Amino acid sequence: MGVFARVFGLCQTRPPADAGCWSFDRDKVVVDLNRAPELAVSGGAVRLEGGGLPWRVLVFRDQDGVLRAVINRCAHAGRRLDPVAGGQALQCCSLGRSTFDVDGQRLGGPAKGGVRALAAVVDANFLAIDLA
Repeated sequence: MGVFARVFGLCQTRPPADAGCWSFDRDKVVVDLNRAPELAVSGGAVRLEGGGLPWRVLVFRDQDGVLRAVINRCAHAGRRLDPVAGGQALQCCSLGRSTFDVDGQRLGGPAKGGVRALAAVVDANFLAIDLA
């Protein structure tokens, strides 16, 4: 990611190509994995925003193949996060480059704390994320 993108906080992770692959109702997000091919591979990720969500959510498949979700807001500047290619970490898209492990714990950078990991469970090709 270039300096220009970091200055303006432009993240690399995009919303899902199929905007209808997820829904939100009463503190639960459900993602139809058949309609979200971005999440089929390790390192794949999508950002979920709008649709009544109280927070932005980053959904990603870690390098061990586990689907995970975190509130997509850096603890330092409030900017979005991206998975770090080839690693088991997340990084803020700002110049500060705060990094976090896949469980949301701070690894480095100017952030004073971690990011909130969300419970995510796969059942029959659907990913359920608990926001409560």
